[in-house]
Amino acid sequence: MSSFIIYPAIDIRGGKCVRLVQGDYNQETVYNDNPVEVAKAWESQGGTFIHLVDLDGAKAGYPVNDEIIGEIARSVNVPVQVGGGLRTLQDVERLLNLGVSRVIIGTAAIEDRAFTETVLAKYGDKVAIGIDARNGYVATRGWLETSEVKADVLAKELASKGAKTFIFTDISRDGMMQGPNVEAIVALAKASGQTVIASGGVTNMEDLTKLAAHREDGVGGAIVGKALYTGNIDLKTAVGTIG
Repeated sequence: MSSFIIYPAIDIRGGKCVRLVQGDYNQETVYNDNPVEVAKAWESQGGTFIHLVDLDGAKAGYPVNDEIIGEIARSVNVPVQVGGGLRTLQDVERLLNLGVSRVIIGTAAIEDRAFTETVLAKYGDKVAIGIDARNGYVATRGWLETSEVKADVLAKELASKGAKTFIFTDISRDGMMQGPNVEAIVALAKASGQTVIASGGVTNMEDLTKLAAHREDGVGGAIVGKALYTGNIDLKTAVGTIG
């Protein structure tokens, strides 16, 4: 049986743990002033892998919250993956040296293929490709722009270059508590032949159960954000039931 990991999400902006609606920086809720404490809490509740997003970095185009990210990586005993503004090899190496287990390449996977292929060749399993899609097409720059590249085509191409893990977000579902786009997630896993982590729209235990049912198809986990903060999903219960 393939594994299915539940990734509690911590989105960092201005040093605080926040959530946005559909990536809109004007629709922000601050959940905690101390992301390090949040990470420790998720670990204590059974989280086996923590997902961090540097929202300031995603907007700026380079990592901004390094200090907090490093502190989180040192404060927990579980692996941490980080995305948001990674565009250079130096940025990737710096985060990995801070103790981050996996970096997520998003916008650069579309805009700088040479860089992406270099990172994949050098770091392999320590790299995940973040594919954020709007109507099947990849969106970039913190979702502010939509490209002309189809998500499944990009996944296939990068899998051939060594990508083993993809994180797929259907933007229309993110932060809306409407459930994930299971069909699109499974399709991407099948197209790429690699592991896909679902992101965006996970609202309740039923959503997690539906996704976990496709673990043999390559759906390797789900990132859960808002539903944990609102109490719709209890992490300890979810890990105990599905993880």
